[in-house]
Amino acid sequence: MKVYIIGVGLIGGSFALDLKAEFEHAVIYGLDQNKQHLEEAKSLGLIDHIANPEDVEDADLVLVAIPVDVNIAVVKNVLDQVGEHCLVIDTGSTKSKLCKSLEDHPKRRNFLAAHPIAGTEFSGPGAAVKNLYRNKTNIICEVEKTAFKLQEKALEIFQKLGMRIRYMDAKSHDKHIAYVSHLSHISSFMLGKTVLEKEKNEKDIFDMAGSGFASTVRLAKSSPAMWTPIFQENKDNVLETLTEYINNLTHFKKLMEENDFGEVYSEMERTNYIKTILNGIH
Repeated sequence: MKVYIIGVGLIGGSFALDLKAEFEHAVIYGLDQNKQHLEEAKSLGLIDHIANPEDVEDADLVLVAIPVDVNIAVVKNVLDQVGEHCLVIDTGSTKSKLCKSLEDHPKRRNFLAAHPIAGTEFSGPGAAVKNLYRNKTNIICEVEKTAFKLQEKALEIFQKLGMRIRYMDAKSHDKHIAYVSHLSHISSFMLGKTVLEKEKNEKDIFDMAGSGFASTVRLAKSSPAMWTPIFQENKDNVLETLTEYINNLTHFKKLMEENDFGEVYSEMERTNYIKTILNGIH
């Protein structure tokens, strides 16, 4: 199986590692705008060969794991070149614009819109890890538009990598992911910004930071090059979630200003219900 990974960072590199482990005859080719990333990916054993964009014409599988502001053009170019039996998978965290742009493409049935809910705050080939996707949810959008044989091929791969599958339309995906992922990253970035602005003495931050702060601000270490395009692509949904979040923060602040700590307690107690939901997921 000839596999081409476009974007050999955390997502693409981890996918390559697991594919090599589960499919002994898979040969992995890497493409990336960053030549250093390609060399690093090859030295780490993530990929077997460095490829050029035109090489994908003989691919069995192409995985596109690049920022969402450039994936539309890249996916279209890949679909223009691949054969009828090739499966093309995109892993970006926004789907509506991409799916809309491809709806009339003559090889739309070769494409599968997927979003594995997996990752860390780190980026680049050195961040790739084995079993990143095991027991993680993989959201597939518009599955009915992918050729059935290629659906089967994708599901076999996802199953061997240990993913749980969830089907969703692209519009619902972008709305829901704005709440559970995009807002979390904004909160983390802005918490980090607030602390950095107030605590000018860096030593104080590290001396006083506990596990709660570390876990809450962890996502602020994520790549701005990846997340700025995501916020831009999903702007309307992100703005809606931000408005609701700011309203809740403002309400909490008002309760404290009014010394209504009974209601502060009740707000937190009601929110504790999220433990039940998260325990059900994990």
